[in-house]
Amino acid sequence: MYILIFILGIIIGSFLNVCIYRIPREESLAYPSSHCTYCSHPLKWHDLVPIFSFLSLRGRCRYCGGIISPQYPIVELLNGIIYLLAFYHFGLSIDFVFYSFLVSILIVISFIDYYHQIIPDGLILIILSSSIIYKALIYFVYKMPLSFSDSISSFIGAGILFIIIALVSNGGMGGGDIKLIAVLGFILGLKKTILNTLLSFLIGAVISVFLLLSGKKGRKDAIPFGPFINISFLISAFWGDRIILWYIKLMML
Repeated sequence: MYILIFILGIIIGSFLNVCIYRIPREESLAYPSSHCTYCSHPLKWHDLVPIFSFLSLRGRCRYCGGIISPQYPIVELLNGIIYLLAFYHFGLSIDFVFYSFLVSILIVISFIDYYHQIIPDGLILIILSSSIIYKALIYFVYKMPLSFSDSISSFIGAGILFIIIALVSNGGMGGGDIKLIAVLGFILGLKKTILNTLLSFLIGAVISVFLLLSGKKGRKDAIPFGPFINISFLISAFWGDRIILWYIKLMML
């Protein structure tokens, strides 16, 4: 089963690369068919096998020799691995379906934000609408206890906090980041949203310092915050309860 889940993840990851490339350019996701971004030659099925095509072609277009970005196998592999983590954590359930779908959207957001410093509103709306449907199914169909007030308070609280940060930092936090943390707060609830926020700043600080010291980014270069929010969200969603419990025990020593 794990092999099937991984294969599903990398296949969907291949489509995510299309989304990452075309959504910021406002191009159709369906037309034209996949093609080389250098020579525009249509790609055949054996050029599109996730991960393996990149390796067999040694990272170059079969038709023009243009360099294929390593982003393509990275996204495919990343999506496959996180699908496995979600399956391990939730099993074959509605939780697995929802979080796998959500992971894929967050990967697209992270790479678009990294390359273009934007978080498309359409993707935020997809997360919010799918989250409402997911929580409604959990409550009304599966009859599981659920606090909508906790979700709404987290949505509002996280949004207001990041608005304040954006104002204090004089634009250091973008509108996309505010919307993103708000909708993810709706999913996580208050406790895990606090954890998500703290981890995003911690991870962001560590990676930013590394980028500055390595010379990959300068002091005046913009470093997108969306990927840090998304990484922290996954940690909070999968292991948040354990981390919070560990912290409470630590404080009681």
